[in-house]
Amino acid sequence: HYAIDGAQPFAMVASFIHPHDPYVARPEWWDLYQGEEIDLPKIGETEDPHTQRLRTGIKADVDGVTDEQVRNARRAYYANVSYVDSKIGQLVNTLKEAGLYENTLIVVTADHGDMLGERGLWYKMNFFEHSARVPLIIAGPGVQQGICDEPVSLVDLYPTLLEVGSIGKQSSAGLTDAMDGQSLWPVLKSPQSQQFKGEVYAEYCAECVSHPVFMIRRGPYKYIHCDVDPPQLYDLSNDPFELNNLAEGGKYAQLAADFDQEVSSRWNSAQLREDVLATQRQRRAVYRAMQAGRLTSWDYQPVRDAANEYVRNHIEWTELAEKARFPRI
Repeated sequence: HYAIDGAQPFAMVASFIHPHDPYVARPEWWDLYQGEEIDLPKIGETEDPHTQRLRTGIKADVDGVTDEQVRNARRAYYANVSYVDSKIGQLVNTLKEAGLYENTLIVVTADHGDMLGERGLWYKMNFFEHSARVPLIIAGPGVQQGICDEPVSLVDLYPTLLEVGSIGKQSSAGLTDAMDGQSLWPVLKSPQSQQFKGEVYAEYCAECVSHPVFMIRRGPYKYIHCDVDPPQLYDLSNDPFELNNLAEGGKYAQLAADFDQEVSSRWNSAQLREDVLATQRQRRAVYRAMQAGRLTSWDYQPVRDAANEYVRNHIEWTELAEKARFPRI
């Protein structure tokens, strides 16, 4: 919803499936990288148990790829990044044409990354940087240009948008108090603020795991825990490719122990596992039942009102022309 006088704010979500597997790009974007040197993975196959499970789960342990195939996949990924970049540019130009650019907050982000061959892995399904780290670019009124090195999460966007939307403290306090995230507005106003400290909590209970996997990211450190795997602790400031597991002992033993205690206090891993298995059993039963007779999808079907969707007698042509034109005269 919007109003030309600015009395009513608007919100729009534009979602693009690319860049994503399968790694396919249209020629105009593929050709942008003609003659460019496409990099190969920097990290070879690693031996940690979760990586090995993932390699088995996606059949990377039996289906090998050539350097040419890896370069083609990465080239197509880069091409699709350029495609999305162009679409964001179109949205920005439209905001400018509509006179809304100077008063609109723009957030560019994604839901996951892609291993693209690093560690012998593809897709996501893990907490290594290539998979779990996503872009976050925010621009608009009141946002100061700069870079913040503190780790933040997509969970932080909701309280951020609540604050940016100028919801009063009385009405928003009950909402934000129950949230895991924190508003990023202080750091958006001052990217180099020393007072802002980010932290990220995450859990994974999906493909290729037998037990939940938890991650805590705070400052330069990332801690990964799974009940059936050795713990992993990385200092990303000195080890950006996560090759040196500090949880194996030495001077970081206490830090690893503190993270382990925090995981235990925050999550009940055994109960979470039982809950996930219970819902899987329920969904398997529903799935088997749906295979008999005519399939009726359980997807939500939005209510459609065809009588008011098209040009009908319920609307004047002049009124339609006024609604369809923007900026309005």
